[in-house]
Order: sequence, then structure tokens, then C-alpha cells
Amino acid sequence: MTETKRGGLALHWLMLIGFAVGLGGGLIVNLTLGADTGWVVWLTDNVTGPLGQIFLRLLFMMVIPLLFSALVVGVAEMGDLSSLGRAGIKTLVLTILVSSIAVVIGLVMVNVFQPGRGVDPVLAQQLLEQGRDGAAGIVRGAPETIQLGDFFLELIPSNVFTAAAENQILPVMVFALFFGIGLVMAKSPATDRLQQVIEGLFEVTMKLINLFIKLAPIAIACLMFNLAALFGWDLLVRLAAYVGVAVGAMAIHMFVVYPLVIWILGGRSPIAFFKGVREPMVVAFSTASSNASLPVSLKAAEEELKLPRKIARFVLTVGATANQNGTALFEGVTVLFLAQFFGVDLTITQQVIVMLVCILGGIGTAGVPAGSLPVVAMILVMVKVPPEGIGLILGVDRFLDMCRTTLNVTGDLVLATVVSRGEEDDAVEADDVVPVAPPA
Repeated sequence: MTETKRGGLALHWLMLIGFAVGLGGGLIVNLTLGADTGWVVWLTDNVTGPLGQIFLRLLFMMVIPLLFSALVVGVAEMGDLSSLGRAGIKTLVLTILVSSIAVVIGLVMVNVFQPGRGVDPVLAQQLLEQGRDGAAGIVRGAPETIQLGDFFLELIPSNVFTAAAENQILPVMVFALFFGIGLVMAKSPATDRLQQVIEGLFEVTMKLINLFIKLAPIAIACLMFNLAALFGWDLLVRLAAYVGVAVGAMAIHMFVVYPLVIWILGGRSPIAFFKGVREPMVVAFSTASSNASLPVSLKAAEEELKLPRKIARFVLTVGATANQNGTALFEGVTVLFLAQFFGVDLTITQQVIVMLVCILGGIGTAGVPAGSLPVVAMILVMVKVPPEGIGLILGVDRFLDMCRTTLNVTGDLVLATVVSRGEEDDAVEADDVVPVAPPA
């Protein structure tokens, strides 16, 4: 991820300053005057509220083109069956499997520890009603109850253009997934040109998102002022709990799931694996950038892990844009945390829908600067949670970005190791790896 700068300061520092200014001003108002004071109400209704909503609507505007183009391109690149055969299929299947595990871990952690509970329910309900009114018509909400057969039926759009016009996000994502698979199966010069057009759409969409994200420091200040003026110190306590749960979930995935995948599916020693990928992990954490980590990951895969060059380059390059366990986990934890914060009880059906969107969103927005923001905001509206809550998350996003980028980059190397097993074995010297027989 390239750091955008304004006036010599990196964007994440400007976002932190906006967070601090908004939080500080909101806390002062909460402790001295109260959020219902006349001029405070006027300020939130006519200045800070509209400015925050403009930022959110700019993100919503890009949801459909971003998710469609990113998902199609990600799947088309991942499933390059003509050049890599079964390796492409293994990459796709393992990406979905490991991302699913990541999201489930995040959802379980949030349900167990309830980091968003504890704020004044009256205040939460007040902002909840405002959020529902402001988000009306942006994204169709997820149903609270639905039969299993109807649930799967709803995933397949009878008319994708109608689904897109009505902002039915999940059916559009499923269509994009199949469209990407179709691009792979119908490989020809014509489909190559079509893929280039969709890649162009993705680049334009990301250019606009990068443009809109420059408004984030101002938007965060406005959103945080509104939230802090209303909730006071409860905001900081819940925020600390959210960070703790998010980091804890990422740690479980990193130090429990990844070693098991390496041991069982990769047939290697987890200790030897982590020893070989120390440098990419450090670079990923320090830069919070999958792109900056890619050259170091390629070097570690070939020199430390002794993976076949062809497989490693394919999987790691695709993984930098499509295999994002940390991003999927982060999105799931964030949506459920904010739902708890605003007192929205999500049913099992709604949580399953959140999980599916996060899994597909992990493929569709991976490796993209600020690419997860439209997805998170869109899911919040789907489950009838005020999208203004995203300002709370953006204030601590830099640290969480460092953590989830480390998880993403390590996951790419895990995926490359597993996919490489049985592929071009002659390119791997047995003396350089420490195989461990998986348990029966």
C-alpha cells in the first residue's frame, strides 16, 4: 500500500490527528455541555453529520463496481487453469477454505467476548434510528429469518442488473464469482481483452477510492465528534475491547490455524516454516503493505522454503490481491462489534450472510489501499447498523492494518507451501525442508 501524503504528513497520521481532534472535541462536549445542547445539535445536524455522510456515500457509490471488478479479476487470475492446471484449482479452494476459517474465528470471538456491549442502550437506540433513516435505500438489508432453501435461492440473481440497481450486494458478488470462473473456462483472445477491460474498471474504481479517501481525516473528525459527544468515555472502553478481540482472533489464526494447515496439508514443520518467513512477516508488519512485502515473500519462498519457482510466483502474486484471511477476519469482527455497540442483535442467518460477504470481500478487495472500507460500510447498512460507526474503527485502523497485513502475507506463504506439495517435487531439495508426517 502506498502512503498518500498531504502537506508532508502520511495519510494515516492525518487520519489519527482527525480521530484525536474529533474524539477530544466530542468528549469535552459530552462532559461539559451534553449532546442535546442547542448549538451542538445544530453543529451535528448541519456540519459534522452531513460531512461524514458525504464521505460514506462516496464509498457506497463505489461498492458495486469495486466488488464486481475485483472479484472477477481475482478469480480469473487465481484460476489460470490453462497454465497451472490443478494448482489453480487448489489455490482457489484453499483460499475459500482458510478465509472461511478466519471469518468463523472472528465471529466466534466477538460473540463470546461481546466487546461492543455496555454502552447506554438509550443513546445507542437514538443513533440507531438516525442511521437507519440516513441509510434508507442505499443497500437492501439482510433478512432476519429465512428458510434454508430460500437463502440459497436468494444468492442467485434472476436479473443481475436488477440486483445491482437494488443494491443486492450478495447476489452481485455471486454473479461476479461465476463470471470470473467463466472467464477462465472460456479462455480466448476475446476473453483476454474482456478481462483487460474489467481490470481497467478496477483501476478506475481504485483511483476514485484513493481520491475519496483523502477526505478521511476530515470525515473521521466529524464522525468521531458526533459519536464521542453522544457516548462519552464508554466509546474508548469499547474501542479498547474491540482492538483486543480483533488482535486475539488474528493471533489464533496465525499461531493455531496456520501451523495446523502447514503440518497437515503442507507436510512440513510449522517451526521451520515460521523460521523461513520471518523477514516477510517483519516487512508486512512495518509497512502494512502486501505489495511492499511481495518481493521479500518471493525471495523467502524460493530461498528459505525451497518452493518450486513457478508455483510460488503464481500463488504469491495472486495471493497479494486475492488471498486475504486477515482482511476477511477484520471485516467480520468489525461488523459484529459495531452491531453490538449499537444494540443490533444479529440472527444466525444474518451472521451467515455477513460471513459470506466477508469471504467474498476478502477475495475481492485484498491488497487494495482502503479497499475494505466500502465493504465494511456496505455490510453495516445491510444489517441496519449506522455506518457512522466506521469512524470509530478508522481511528485505530493503522495498527490493525499492520496486524492483518502480517496475517495476509503469512497466509499467502502458507497457501504457496500447501499448493506446492506434489507439484514439481524435483525442484524441492529434501535436505532443505523439514517434512513432518501429518497425523492419521
